[in-house]
Amino acid sequence: MSSHHSHLSFAFGVLGNISSFVCFLAPLPTFRRVCKKKSTEGFQSIPYVAALFSAMLWLFYAYMKTGETLLITINAFGCVIETIYLAIYVTYCPKKVRMSTLRMIVLMNFVGFGAIVVLTHVIFEKEDQRLKLLGWICVVFATSVFAAPLSIIRVVIRTRSVEFLPFPLSLLLLISAVMWLLYGLSLKDIYVTLPNVVGLTFGIVQITLYAMYRNSKPVNDEKLPEHKGDIINNNELETTTTNNDEKKIDIEIVEKKEEEKHEQVTEEKTEEKDNINIKKKTEEVTKGGCED
Repeated sequence: MSSHHSHLSFAFGVLGNISSFVCFLAPLPTFRRVCKKKSTEGFQSIPYVAALFSAMLWLFYAYMKTGETLLITINAFGCVIETIYLAIYVTYCPKKVRMSTLRMIVLMNFVGFGAIVVLTHVIFEKEDQRLKLLGWICVVFATSVFAAPLSIIRVVIRTRSVEFLPFPLSLLLLISAVMWLLYGLSLKDIYVTLPNVVGLTFGIVQITLYAMYRNSKPVNDEKLPEHKGDIINNNELETTTTNNDEKKIDIEIVEKKEEEKHEQVTEEKTEEKDNINIKKKTEEVTKGGCED
């Protein structure tokens, strides 16, 4: 029985590694474009900082718990790939964004993670108690990460459009959640199981929404701009920037024309005034000559 469970957990763990590996590689086209254009195009670094922190937490958990080689392999890869993503992001993002991103990395991935490592060794002396504390920290953070797509789900329901809900990635995340859920259940590891229950739930919701709205006509929603900064695509970004530049140029032209018109009117008034003064002086001279 124990051997059977061992074979099952290994199989689920390998499949979980494969699906998570592909998920980690999903942003590669984005960062290839960033390197090509030498611009981050306005997208945020928060998901990559959070992903790195999550991988570090699970790596530490797997290190503390014996026999978790499959958790170590995938999260070690996660740490490496997310570090590469962040390095590219910091290289090509604007200076102000760079400083805020570096500050976030220091606070979360160095100070925050360091505090967790210290707390697990200071608060509890027994290894099982340390593992329990670390496990619940992993559960809380992983659950919050799985809940992140809620904003996209709201957008899909509101607009009845799956434009921002890519089916391959949603399916891949669902498969990954299922594999790690089965892995956790086979090992009776509640800390691996619980977050993936949440991941499975949101994965099913996303796939269901895709099936419901994939052929639906999108609904225009004036309230959509609150999410626009997170989900706007590159073409829209370039079009918006171009339109803004054109409007700015038009405004400058109008202002310049108004200034020229104002100067012309002022010159005309001045000239008219001068003519009146000259006329008056001429009349006075003529009048004076007649009196003589």
